[in-house]
Amino acid sequence: MKRDFNLRTVNVTRYITPLREGGSLPALAEADDDFKYVLKFKGAGHGVKALIAELIGGEIARVLKLQIPVLVYANLDEAFGRTEADEEIQDLLQGSQGLNLALHFLSGAINFDPVVTVVDAKLASQIVWLDAFITNVDRTFRNTNMLIWHKELWLIDHGASFYFHHSWTNWEKHAQSPFALIKDHVLLPQASLIQEADALFKTILTPETLQSIVDLIPLEWLDWQDTDESPEAVREVYFQFLSMRLNHSQIFIKEAQNAREALI
Repeated sequence: MKRDFNLRTVNVTRYITPLREGGSLPALAEADDDFKYVLKFKGAGHGVKALIAELIGGEIARVLKLQIPVLVYANLDEAFGRTEADEEIQDLLQGSQGLNLALHFLSGAINFDPVVTVVDAKLASQIVWLDAFITNVDRTFRNTNMLIWHKELWLIDHGASFYFHHSWTNWEKHAQSPFALIKDHVLLPQASLIQEADALFKTILTPETLQSIVDLIPLEWLDWQDTDESPEAVREVYFQFLSMRLNHSQIFIKEAQNAREALI
């Protein structure tokens, strides 16, 4: 069955409140479809690169059948935020006119607590594999970036993934890195089935699927000032990075397994 890789676009109609626990100052907002969203701004610290990481990481998680809030493109009108009293927020809104990214707000969700909730080996291994694959530095005991909603585990905040794109040099080396930071992953102690996760996920993440996910990146997010490459060429690097990393998955699997053995 062919998967639909289109994201809806909504227009932000109301800024409700900043979510100050996020380093990039995301916000709770309402859109013209009457849903509430956690809005991520391209005018925040890491700019469009954080949105690209959120988009690619989130859609890879979704195609792997891990729970993640629905992602949408979120359009900010140029007049939006002019009446905002907080100068920092007003600057953020003015610097984020146009297309941003948002996740459905999971009303009533609570932060995942590894002391309270034990995750089974299969799911833990799948999440560890995902984060090693996308080089997500941000799923630790200090900041789990997971929620419990309707008694299920939901993944959020993938904006710190693909950190190679902040320097944009030697991406081939980064694609084949063992990702040593996996040692800090909150679910690593339970992740005893990483090899099984790898075998399953390699059947799902075909070149066509990876290309479809990368093609979701809006070209306007790829027109960078710090590179001479065209938006299309930048998009192609993301595809090549993912393909190479998947083909060399044993490198990061071995790193995760060794880190887990050292823990237990």
